[in-house]
Amino acid sequence: MAITDRDLARWRLRSQSLAAPLDGAESVVRSLLAVQAENPAQSAWAVATRTRDPSVEDLAGALAGGRVIRTHVLRPTWHYVHADDVRWLTELTAPRVLPVFDQQLKPLAEHLSALADAVEATLGAASDRTRAELGAALAEQGFELTGQQLMLVVGRLEMTGLVCSGAPRDGEHTYALLSERVPGGRRLDRDEALAELALRYCLAHGPATERDLAYWATLTVTDARRGIAAVADRLESFEHDGRTYWHATGETPPAGPAEPTGHLLQVLDEMYRGYQDSRWVLDGESIVPRERETAIGMALVDGQLLAAMKRTVSTKAVTFALHTHRALARHEREAIDDAAARYGRFLGLEARVQVAGAD
Repeated sequence: MAITDRDLARWRLRSQSLAAPLDGAESVVRSLLAVQAENPAQSAWAVATRTRDPSVEDLAGALAGGRVIRTHVLRPTWHYVHADDVRWLTELTAPRVLPVFDQQLKPLAEHLSALADAVEATLGAASDRTRAELGAALAEQGFELTGQQLMLVVGRLEMTGLVCSGAPRDGEHTYALLSERVPGGRRLDRDEALAELALRYCLAHGPATERDLAYWATLTVTDARRGIAAVADRLESFEHDGRTYWHATGETPPAGPAEPTGHLLQVLDEMYRGYQDSRWVLDGESIVPRERETAIGMALVDGQLLAAMKRTVSTKAVTFALHTHRALARHEREAIDDAAARYGRFLGLEARVQVAGAD
């Protein structure tokens, strides 16, 4: 049986739990290993939409209880990571990511060690500090940092394993010492970590290529290949369009569309940002411009990216403004309306869809 790009996109809907939802937020984060979380409001839906009973309180409770951590890992950006995975995953990916922070922090290079000591002492004295509170405490110790500098300093300390997210306060991100927030957690040597990463990525993002894995985890292609080779006996592969795709053993492409068929997601969602080498299986018709994203959201139907999306939230409604890449068929519009209704129920708001563009 010949596999098409649409088959691959449908398959990923299932492996990513968009078409086969899991029991709760903690299970979703554990399954995906890391979920892009730069935008807390949008990423909360990225997790919730993969659960059987989407609830705002679900992820919020996991973050408050420290079972899920929001921290810098994989790339120089925030991700949700399960507490069991945060240590080994940070240790594996930090060597490739820290230079990004160090480059931006060159003006503070001679102060970084003292800043780390000051942050550790501040959070050791009182945990769950907001960024503003942490900045004020550092200023009292003689460290006057701009907001951008403070963000970079704390992000770097997250990548070194000193700091992580604390319990959110009134929805605001706070910081805590990783040693206090996650006193345990798995520790793996580098080869074990590469194997674990490769296996878990291919199970939850597959079918995917070695270059997809390298991009997602900020690894060299050599390390991605090394990780996959270590677990090749626990995976299966096939060739498509000049690439080798890896996936869970025993799985085959879905026979047809899976419910729900419509999804309204941020472009940071794992269905998009979780790949680079084979990202465009989301566009089997080649209708999406290959340029830098101009919208922060997207509308998918049957795994295909049909429209750019902007979400606007008011006191009474959430509005999804779509700019379609082609005219929508009736069943596609119905699938998007259904996705909007699910999102609206999650937020407890009326859902509205506005369509412009080629429709």
